[in-house]
Amino acid sequence: MHYSEDESKQYHTQVGRGDVGRYVILPGDPKRCAKIAAYFDDAKLIADVREFTTYTGCLDGVKVSVTSTGIGGPSASIAMEELIKAGADTFIRIGTCGGIQTDVKSGDTVIATGAVRMEGTSREYAPIEYPAVANLAVTNALVSSAKELETPWHAGVVQCKDSFYGQHSPEDMPVGYELSDKWSAWKRLGCLASEMESAALFIVAAARGVRCGSCFLVMANQEREKAGLPNPVVHDTDTAVRVAVGAIRRLIAEDQGEPAGR
Repeated sequence: MHYSEDESKQYHTQVGRGDVGRYVILPGDPKRCAKIAAYFDDAKLIADVREFTTYTGCLDGVKVSVTSTGIGGPSASIAMEELIKAGADTFIRIGTCGGIQTDVKSGDTVIATGAVRMEGTSREYAPIEYPAVANLAVTNALVSSAKELETPWHAGVVQCKDSFYGQHSPEDMPVGYELSDKWSAWKRLGCLASEMESAALFIVAAARGVRCGSCFLVMANQEREKAGLPNPVVHDTDTAVRVAVGAIRRLIAEDQGEPAGR
């Protein structure tokens, strides 16, 4: 069944074949889309519906897009599903995260190699035993881009959840005992940071046979706060955006059989 009034467009995002590029950057906040599109050549607004804002332009002569996903796995998975139907196959999630390890500082960039599936969306795609893992080519492109920008970066597993306030105020939750115990486990296991979308996106990508990676601005780190370490709150996502744009450029070059990093 097709729910859109225009059958050539996807129901939620209102994008269709030819509207988006193969490569798509996925921020959460619709207000970040114009900022990201400013790095493209000849960017044009394609659609602006609900939490889903889409711009399309070019990088190095190749069509690329940016689509916002809103907050959390359900809307992120909808965006990816519909973008795939419109022709996209390579995705980079960019956004913000909270550090977990004390060496992950405000303003750093975190690149997710995998994600803890402490959310609900991915469970409707794959058994919980299946890992949420980033695509290796996309991850390597993100790491190379971060190195080229000489920005402080970390690569590793992140934790994904559905409740922002369950993370920040577990003591206020009836199941706070479970949230606190699991948070302790994530710390001991070396999880770098906490965010809300990567696990769902990595699993959808696996289910649909496409590529996905993630990079984040560390806004702050509540573990550093607890330890009495400096912990300013940082809001500027521009470095994470530049890491993602640089990674897309590398992937374009690799996919065209050209040397990366040109």
